[in-house]
Amino acid sequence: MATVSPQVGKQITGLAKRLIDAQLLSEADASNAQQMASSSGKSLIAYLISKQLVPNRILAHAASIEFGIPLLDLNQYEIDRAMVDLVSEKLIREHNVLPLTRRGMTLYVAIADPSQFESLTELKFHTRLGIEAVLVEADKLTQAIERALTSADGALMELTDSSLDGLDISSNQEPQEEDDDVDVNDTPVVRFINKVLLDAIRREASDIHFEPYEKRYRVRFRLDGILQEMASPPVNLGSRLASRLKVMSQLDISEKRVPQDGRIKVNLSRNHSVDFRVSTCPTLFGEKVVLRILDSMNTELSIDTLGFEPQQKTIFEQHVGKPHGMILVTGPTGSGKTVTLYTAMGLLNTADKNISTAEDPAEIYMSGINQVTINTKTGLTFANALRSFLRQDPDIIMVGEIRDLETAEISIKAAQTGHLVLSTLHTNDAPQSLTRLVNMGVAPFNIAASVSLIVAQRLVRKLCEHCKRPEQLPHEALLEEGFSEHDLDGLKVYGPVGCDKCNGGYRGRIGIFQVMPVSEAMGWLIMEGGNSMQLEEQARKEGIMDLRQAGLSKVRAGVTSLEEINRVTRE
Repeated sequence: MATVSPQVGKQITGLAKRLIDAQLLSEADASNAQQMASSSGKSLIAYLISKQLVPNRILAHAASIEFGIPLLDLNQYEIDRAMVDLVSEKLIREHNVLPLTRRGMTLYVAIADPSQFESLTELKFHTRLGIEAVLVEADKLTQAIERALTSADGALMELTDSSLDGLDISSNQEPQEEDDDVDVNDTPVVRFINKVLLDAIRREASDIHFEPYEKRYRVRFRLDGILQEMASPPVNLGSRLASRLKVMSQLDISEKRVPQDGRIKVNLSRNHSVDFRVSTCPTLFGEKVVLRILDSMNTELSIDTLGFEPQQKTIFEQHVGKPHGMILVTGPTGSGKTVTLYTAMGLLNTADKNISTAEDPAEIYMSGINQVTINTKTGLTFANALRSFLRQDPDIIMVGEIRDLETAEISIKAAQTGHLVLSTLHTNDAPQSLTRLVNMGVAPFNIAASVSLIVAQRLVRKLCEHCKRPEQLPHEALLEEGFSEHDLDGLKVYGPVGCDKCNGGYRGRIGIFQVMPVSEAMGWLIMEGGNSMQLEEQARKEGIMDLRQAGLSKVRAGVTSLEEINRVTRE
């Protein structure tokens, strides 16, 4: 920044002075920002936002106090499409404003720059309503505007994308009779759902939620692990949307009282198809439908991309290479356990190995592996599938999830009789997996003799490489978060910003892991009735990195933010 004379510094007032007093800008930087903003025809706030001289959150808070305008967190506010439609898209984009709500003849709009009086005047002229400004953070406003204007509902009645008409949709199930009371082939509804499916694929969403409420209906995507509202079609279309999805997945559309599960297959091209796992659930105001997206082309099965630390990767590869024993992967739903298991099988998938999997359902198709989808209606349970595998000369068995004692005992016996068994459990960390098996009723000596490795994992969002920026945090705060004094030497902690290439400053996800070999000492602890806290203490003595430490390692590497690690690993 250019230096400023003392005379110029005395002219600093208003927001610039407030930022100086708060030690957010130096006097020279503030004066230079005022001059540059004036010469470029921008307001001071617009200039500070464009140059990112002050974090958006802090700048919005300071501007709220200076201008006396209330501050709103847009991430906690649900955008009302009816309000957005009161103002043309051209005006919204031109003035960077977003209508929020209306009370009588007053329209409340979100703005990031409270000095843009001309914009508010023009909105008042076009809407013939009184305008009240609500201050929001600049990056959150940009994202909210994009969501509001590009969401699928805005095109419900006027879709023109020719790819929607020729979308090849199929199901592997037997068709059901259609309900005469519902027009499931209503063209606008069909095209709307097709567009939602395509948008979700293009944006690499993992789930789509169709949710009915008393006075509104919303469609949400899970993007990088976070749910975001994408559309709000008219509430009276709810039953037709649910019926159309049930027809696509060959479910019984006349049955609305019990949950149903189905599958949709969308063929995008000759070599690219996407599967949607469909689940319906009756709620107070209609059927909620959730689609899990299974796109094998977006699943990279490489051990180097999972997120293991170097030492963890070495331990994982050593145990996967063993001829027998059990490897457990644990974590909540959606934490990437299936990808980790398939990555392991990819390392083992050679012509001399017989690999069989039992899953509910099979999510990733892999050539050379015998995959079985569990079907409890026909009696094909995990236990029955395992018994069948053991009669077919297996080398490696993968069990989608150990849910009961019968499945656990068959899996452990297989691991003790010369087979490598891979499976998952739903526990919070690796030590709890061992006590979970004991609580199921598995004999402790069998656990100690068969389980060789436990991997606990979570998925964290990766910072966008195009817009992440360093954050200044006090050393005391970093030490409280778990960093050591040694870590602080040269440590750079990055935070999210948000740009047109990411979702709120993040793009993609990566795993953090606790890779815990079951040592002889842990085996004795299990057989002596040790609890998860004792096992955790033993793992700490053996130098096993826990999930929190693995997360902080990703922060040190600039891969993710401290805020994201706290979201995922804080108790």
